[in-house]
Amino acid sequence: MKSSKISGVFKLIRWKEILAIVILLLAFVFFRSERHELASIGPQLEESDPAWIVTGIFLSLIYILLQGLMYVTSFKSVDLSISTPDAISLFLKRNFLSVFLPAGGVSSLAYLPRNIRILGYKSSKVHQASAIYGFVGLLTVVIVGIPLLFYALSIHKNFGNSWIGIFVLIASLSLLYAIFISFKRKNSFYRLIGQRFPKLISSSEEIFSSEINKKNFWYTVAISVIIEFCGVFHLLIAMYAFGVKDSFSAAAISYVISVLLMIISPFLRGLGAVEFSLTYILSIFGYQHSEGLGITLLYRFFEFWLPLAFGVLAFLWGGRKLFARLLPVMMIFLLGVINILSVITPALANRLNLVKNYLSLDLIHLSKMLTLIAGVLLLVTSANLFKGTKRAWYFAVGLAITSVIFNIAKALDYEEALFALFTLGLLFYSRKEYAFTTSRVSLQRGFGWFIGIFTAIFLFNYLAFYFISKSHFGIDFTKEQALYYTLHTFLLFKDSGLVPKTGFAKDFQQLNYILGVISWLVFIFSFYRTNTYKKQNSSQNHIDAESLVKEYGASSLDYFKLTRDKQFFFSENREAFLSYRIANGFAVVLEDPVCAEGNKTNSILEFENYCRNHSLKTSYYRVGESSLIYFNPLQKQKLFIGQDAILDAENFNLTGKERKSVRNGINALQKSGYSTEIKYAPQDGKTLDQVESVSNEWLKEFDKKEIVFAEGMFEREVVKNQDLITISNPEGKCIAFLNIIPFCAPDECSYDMIRKTENAPNGSTDTMIVKLIEYAKSKNLKFINMGMTPMAGIKEPGNTAEEIMKFAYQRVGSFKHYQTLRNFKEKYADLWENKYIIYDNDFDLLQLPAVLNKIMKP
Repeated sequence: MKSSKISGVFKLIRWKEILAIVILLLAFVFFRSERHELASIGPQLEESDPAWIVTGIFLSLIYILLQGLMYVTSFKSVDLSISTPDAISLFLKRNFLSVFLPAGGVSSLAYLPRNIRILGYKSSKVHQASAIYGFVGLLTVVIVGIPLLFYALSIHKNFGNSWIGIFVLIASLSLLYAIFISFKRKNSFYRLIGQRFPKLISSSEEIFSSEINKKNFWYTVAISVIIEFCGVFHLLIAMYAFGVKDSFSAAAISYVISVLLMIISPFLRGLGAVEFSLTYILSIFGYQHSEGLGITLLYRFFEFWLPLAFGVLAFLWGGRKLFARLLPVMMIFLLGVINILSVITPALANRLNLVKNYLSLDLIHLSKMLTLIAGVLLLVTSANLFKGTKRAWYFAVGLAITSVIFNIAKALDYEEALFALFTLGLLFYSRKEYAFTTSRVSLQRGFGWFIGIFTAIFLFNYLAFYFISKSHFGIDFTKEQALYYTLHTFLLFKDSGLVPKTGFAKDFQQLNYILGVISWLVFIFSFYRTNTYKKQNSSQNHIDAESLVKEYGASSLDYFKLTRDKQFFFSENREAFLSYRIANGFAVVLEDPVCAEGNKTNSILEFENYCRNHSLKTSYYRVGESSLIYFNPLQKQKLFIGQDAILDAENFNLTGKERKSVRNGINALQKSGYSTEIKYAPQDGKTLDQVESVSNEWLKEFDKKEIVFAEGMFEREVVKNQDLITISNPEGKCIAFLNIIPFCAPDECSYDMIRKTENAPNGSTDTMIVKLIEYAKSKNLKFINMGMTPMAGIKEPGNTAEEIMKFAYQRVGSFKHYQTLRNFKEKYADLWENKYIIYDNDFDLLQLPAVLNKIMKP
């Protein structure tokens, strides 16, 4: 009893959390107490030898390369191959994560970037290679650390009370080595650990139980030993950089202590604790406090901060296509804001006076106005650049160049000009991301509007100035003056020199400015006016599409490709068609083309070219696993979105323990007087009234909404021509129904709506599914497609988005209904077919949820 209480107390003591708090407090104390000394580091760095700092940075690059090579040999130890660039990227990303994850040095080893996952290696093998990498890192601390410590002790015998700490350090390193031997030989200590921590033992089996290539294992050890000495040399380089006395023994013992602190640190890799300890150790070796602090911080820059920064770059590089689209948009928007602010805020007097020596006041004023107009245009351009149109890119380039020139001309604002120049460089870097063109007809119509409005307002202003009474402005305007002041109005010049003498004159002047602003706004938006894409389906197109479905249909979704919410694209020879909807600049295709198998890829390429010419991005929704091959030439990306449940109707029966609940539900329904019936099309008015009533109640009481695109909504005229399965209560009133859709794959049938009233008894859905199986058998159909279960079935996520989906499906409460749906279908399904969404890049993936939400609304 007493021992159990003691063990309970120890369980309450969360040593990891306590250690993390202690290290965080040390970081706070260190950086807070050393703030004055830290301020003095700046002058020291300015006086330091830049050659040694460059040498330290170069050694950091070698250190990163060696870490990558260590991963290469670790993978080779378990007969896996990984390229050096991929290995370096793996190290940088894991190193970055290790700083922020609890027990980061170990937990970060579980992270696998996409470039490793797509190699298709068994996860157990990859984890084994990672475990070897991690273990060898600890092993070489022992191999290198203990000799270095004894060497330091032999050189510097007088450590005062610090020998206790050194003894603890040696004992810790020796313990690590003893644990390795114990796990290798599986002795009594190993068995004791197995009893207390079975999970640790099961994971360690991956390292110690399977065969390891000893040659590559020892290569890994050799590289890791060199890495350890890189750390020692980094400390020596920091000493040389500051021009203080060098001490190999001080560097050795300081390095070993820093590594041990990083190993035992549960958070932030010993940030604060390492700095605190190294400064103290160096003081024992006779270094002044400021010198020790400078050496420590420079060493940490080489070993900690530089690899961390490269880790950030590694993650950013992985998403470079996304940034190539997003960053220019943000920069163009910011440039627009900066241009506007630079015009409305006072210029620096000394710069303005300098510019006035070379440019006239009128030219300076014109530069200000053009900068302001460019700012407004840039704000509009950023929204259109987001859409990826080539015209917006050209316009953004022109405006960026304009901003560079006129920010200099208006008041020598070189900061704004440099920002515009940097933005211009980003635009050229990302130029390949803007491929969508806009028709000339659209552009001509936009300018047509501008020219028409501009001409009308210009004539109004000109005639108004020419004929206005002298009493209003004190000027009898000539033709030349009328033209001059009209142009001033359009250029929005405030200092035109006109002085209104009447209330009408003031109103007239304000009206002129408003009309000038309107003209410029029309001009701006004329650049981006596009034709509204109109649906062009005809009855003949629908007939041709239905004919192709009957000839080549191979999917349960072929029926929904013909519904009236869709648009059709036919190939040039009209032997293939794609069914799609448009939303937010995307053409979303349902599955793949309906045609002969050999024509599918060419039909997709034709559609891609068509969409590119109409400034439409493309996405393909619910593409089956077997159809992915048709998209290979396009080099698009795919995202797993769920699985279709396929029921083997031919071999289905109700016997067996696993179908007991289904049998009980059906029997209970029959005993209660409910009847199930197959109603063949066409349906009469009474049946339609009853099922419509059930549908309306289902929508209301279960808080559902009609959705379309890959599903159908209740439409009386459509349901009239479909076979139905209904359940009626003892009074003959329909309380549930299921509609069977035509145009399925050969030997397959499927249903769309399966709806019931709120008071429908349990087992109603099971009863209708079993009746559907009876229907399929009567039609000699072998399979029933029960539709897709979203998000379910992800075993090995292929990218970050799939990892998030898997986590949400398993952990987030609002997705529990998908698990319920999956559990229901698992009672019947014999096969599961993976379904994907195909898209161009990560930037498109950010927009697709909103697009899909829109196209699925009726």
